[in-house]
Amino acid sequence: MYNFDEIINRNNTNSLSVDGWRQSILGNDDEMVENEEDLLRFWIADMDFATPPEIREAIKRRLDDKILGYTETYDPEYYITLYKWFKRRYNVTINTNNIVFSPGVVPALNRLVPLLTQPNENILIATPSYTPFKKAGDNNCRKVFTSKLKNTDGYYINDFEDIERQLSDPDKNIKLFILCNPHNPTGRVWTKEELQQLIKLCFRYDVWVIADEIHCDLLRQDEIFTSVLSLYPDHPKIITCTAPSKTFNMAGCLISHVYIPNDVIRKQWIEKHSEILSPLSIAGTQAAYTHCDNWLDQLKIYLDANFSFLQNYLRTHLPLAKFEIPQSTYLAWIDLSEYLKNTPHMNRTGAYLAKQCGVLVEGGDMFVDNGDGFIRMNIACPRSLLHKGLARITKTLSN
Repeated sequence: MYNFDEIINRNNTNSLSVDGWRQSILGNDDEMVENEEDLLRFWIADMDFATPPEIREAIKRRLDDKILGYTETYDPEYYITLYKWFKRRYNVTINTNNIVFSPGVVPALNRLVPLLTQPNENILIATPSYTPFKKAGDNNCRKVFTSKLKNTDGYYINDFEDIERQLSDPDKNIKLFILCNPHNPTGRVWTKEELQQLIKLCFRYDVWVIADEIHCDLLRQDEIFTSVLSLYPDHPKIITCTAPSKTFNMAGCLISHVYIPNDVIRKQWIEKHSEILSPLSIAGTQAAYTHCDNWLDQLKIYLDANFSFLQNYLRTHLPLAKFEIPQSTYLAWIDLSEYLKNTPHMNRTGAYLAKQCGVLVEGGDMFVDNGDGFIRMNIACPRSLLHKGLARITKTLSN
């Protein structure tokens, strides 16, 4: 029913993927990249697939109402839709009374840090890490400490001994742990037991937990996702963030759902950040969670095949690369260190590949630490483009 092989021209759409790559990939490096009109983009985490037609049609219908005035979610059906989605897909019962809105998970993190911590209280994250986790601390003048995930042949686990050491250190005064489940960039889906062990440690040392679950819908076949909402549905020291943006390729709609069981914190959020919402975003989100199960199921089949293609390609053409298909996300975390060792490119791989072969990926240096020699490659694209990008990378590294 859906054509995931369609190549869509995103030029002249003010796309961050197309037009906003330079600062992210090259930083302050003003060196030119040859043939910029022929760049292949696998960097930022939105998809090169069409947003589901059911969502686009719902937005068109809302446009036909002719007025785009100040809008909030007064219709209880919106919340019923969210409730049914999480019950249907994950057997999770959400308390819709705890929901507040944010333009995205990243703005939510920036807003939550000063609500949950004092200026002398600090944050712990596991690395490699999605960089905005660290920036949420930096932007609010909190120190951000890191605990390196343990990597065994591409399978990552938390170092619980290190986490407890840091949480118990009075000099570090850590009062917030930002959890990513499924994890970005490694794609790990934490088990129920892992989540319980981590969260119990946080409770022991009176530490808040923010759980970013934005990638939860993008599971491989037969993988099981455990939401912290299912383990601790109304715990006052856990906040959970979800959004339709990654799942349905609608990041530009600027809507996410933040579950805050703590009445005091939720009240403070509403006082400081009460949102006027886009009527088009509301219509699109409601359509996504009502009518797009089939689209998502077909998307996941296509992504699984893309990951298999990637794995087989690397084994054949770049056998020294280390890669395991992630349990979730559409992000491939690939270890290219064997091809980059003894070169100056270990910690700026993204910039190197952009300049050498016109392929935009994010290097491991863009994930706080514990990522030297890695790239994060977004494979949510037509397979023909993925093949073309891999061929360019192979030619560059083989030389």
